Amino acid sequence: MPDVGCAGLLVEDTFCGPLAALPPAGSLLALDDLPVRAGGCAANVAIDLAKQGVTVDLAGCVGRDGAADALVKSFARHDIGTSGIVRVEQYPTSRTIVLLIEGQDRRYLHVFGANRAFAVEQIAPQWLASLKVFYLGGLFALPGIDFGKLAALLTCCREAKVKTVVDVVVPQGQVGMAQLKPLLPLIDVFLPNDDEARAFTGLVDPFDQLRAFTDAGANTVIVTRGGQGSVAGRDGKMWTCGAYSMDVVDPSGSGDAFTSGVIRSLLQGWDLPKTLRYASAVGASATRAAGTTDSVFSAAEAEAFLIAHPLTVTEGR
Repeated sequence: MPDVGCAGLLVEDTFCGPLAALPPAGSLLALDDLPVRAGGCAANVAIDLAKQGVTVDLAGCVGRDGAADALVKSFARHDIGTSGIVRVEQYPTSRTIVLLIEGQDRRYLHVFGANRAFAVEQIAPQWLASLKVFYLGGLFALPGIDFGKLAALLTCCREAKVKTVVDVVVPQGQVGMAQLKPLLPLIDVFLPNDDEARAFTGLVDPFDQLRAFTDAGANTVIVTRGGQGSVAGRDGKMWTCGAYSMDVVDPSGSGDAFTSGVIRSLLQGWDLPKTLRYASAVGASATRAAGTTDSVFSAAEAEAFLIAHPLTVTEGR
């Protein structure tokens, strides 16, 4: 049986670039390749975990099309279970074109597709109870998720001693924690980035964001901050972790790779400072190539990198 179940966003990603600039209107820019990869939070985290030697199953929705076939074949190459993937008739497989322009932030062209159909009811209780960690990727970008039913699912995980990790994709205009607040006490590790944390809390300072989440009942919260590292809170304590500097080609998968590092740390039983260091190394490794998962460290690579490149974690602000 798998140690980890990853549920949520499944996407076929097509990467364009890195380019020096977008071509002028009406012109043609010849490219060597347009790499197509599995993407979406759940897929990325599953592949990254598999690269670290963790057994994984996926749950999510795809269409009945060639993109779905390509995704399932990609997961099979990584020995990732796909019994929880549902093929739906009403939507195509979700797809994203990622435009990589040198010196600029990424641009995305996205078809939401079959992710609209994913629902809590598609997660089998017996599958859930067999896991050590359940990860839900892309909450708030999964319109089929009923928050009351998700709370019941997270409660079942707590009763079965299955650790839960949740991250979010916050849509434009999202404000406040009304929907999130009832879930926070049921989530073992909550993983927003600083922009998402700002949308929920209305606060800019990352430590104020941590306090707002913990005051709302959160257990462990890790707020990722890109090149500024991360901050974390648990049991009334807070930690600050730096970030590794890499030769960045594409930062698209760094957050999901960081999450995979957190999940492996849960399986290993590591404390939060060691978790932050390890997750930071894995997250940084994802930025070294175009695509979300191609350059992610194996567990051995990450641990060797940590020995050679110590990273400071400080308790408090």
